[in-house]
Amino acid sequence: MPMPENRRIIHLDMDAFYASVETLDNPTLRGRPVVVGGNCNRGVVCAASYEARKFGVHSALPLLTARKLCPHGVFLPVRMARYQEISGQIMDIFQRFTPLVEPLSLDEAFLDVTTSQSLMGPAEKIAIEIRALVRKGIGLTVSAGVASSKLVAKIASDLNKPDGLTIVPVGQEEAFLSPLPINRLWGVGSTTQKALALIGVQTIGDLSRIPPAILIAKFGKAGIMMQKFAAGIDPRPVEPAQEAKSIGHEETFTEDLRDKKRIEKELLALCLKVGKRARDKDLGGRTVTIKVKYRDFVQVTRSLTLPEPVADDKALYQTGLQLLTKTEIGLLPIRLLGISLANLIPTKASGQLTLFSQDPNRIKNCRLYKAIDTISARYGSGSIVPATLVEKM
Repeated sequence: MPMPENRRIIHLDMDAFYASVETLDNPTLRGRPVVVGGNCNRGVVCAASYEARKFGVHSALPLLTARKLCPHGVFLPVRMARYQEISGQIMDIFQRFTPLVEPLSLDEAFLDVTTSQSLMGPAEKIAIEIRALVRKGIGLTVSAGVASSKLVAKIASDLNKPDGLTIVPVGQEEAFLSPLPINRLWGVGSTTQKALALIGVQTIGDLSRIPPAILIAKFGKAGIMMQKFAAGIDPRPVEPAQEAKSIGHEETFTEDLRDKKRIEKELLALCLKVGKRARDKDLGGRTVTIKVKYRDFVQVTRSLTLPEPVADDKALYQTGLQLLTKTEIGLLPIRLLGISLANLIPTKASGQLTLFSQDPNRIKNCRLYKAIDTISARYGSGSIVPATLVEKM
């Protein structure tokens, strides 16, 4: 799919979003190291202010480690409802400039403003106006990258954080990317970075100069894809959010996974997220699908339609394990794993807990996971987890 010559995309990324919301609501925290994730030693860091990051605290770090690195930090529980409320206000601002808004999470989104420019001026001007509106209307800062593709815009927005604006003129994508370290490029984790270093690749520009035949021999089709990205070529369109036809979650790993037990742990972690999202929406699904992408970017999906809808983590995980046996895990290294629920139906009617089944065990499981969700909402997403994931955290 060729890219339109005049395409302009803005990537907007809120600065330390959860921590910034906490500071917004409690100005006495301004300038202090704020860590969001919980007020106990269980779980992981969800967000850290820039003051906390100076101590080495970052997202996904165990809270116990974060307390050791930053003993004078302010540790706060996750207030997801508040973050969702602020996120809705931010997305409303984005929608004023274009209907082509693709949220990636609560705190970042792509905007395609190609056609908006005729009424609102150049993309650069639109980015400036959006950042000013977010600052004035909400009281938070947002960093922005403006470019002709999603890939370049996202890299650009990360270069001058916090409260930064980076503009990449059309035709300057490759020159912009060239001096950056290779790990800035999408899809280059630590394993791939080491393999590239062996053939003399340290920067994105180095990758552009490697003969395609060498990249194909070493990385297969993935090598050519990386080289296209190195040139700033990324034709993916901005896809506005639509009503969900499925609920899923996937993860691209920084290092390819081979170990079957590790892959099963990652699957369980994904099931926890998908199950909670389904229950939050009072939905269940009959069709469970897993997605596996191997090192060479070959992707496979496996699906199973169940007799009754499910929305609990255990049923999801058991079905996912069954589907994993129909893939090449343990034999071929994988770079991405995902699981989703489809054929969605509401789980509530007339105040009843579930319409799925009168099986006492099923009803008991529904109540159990609802209780777990309540605890997680109050104390943070990492406050209660299966024992098998403790080592992973």
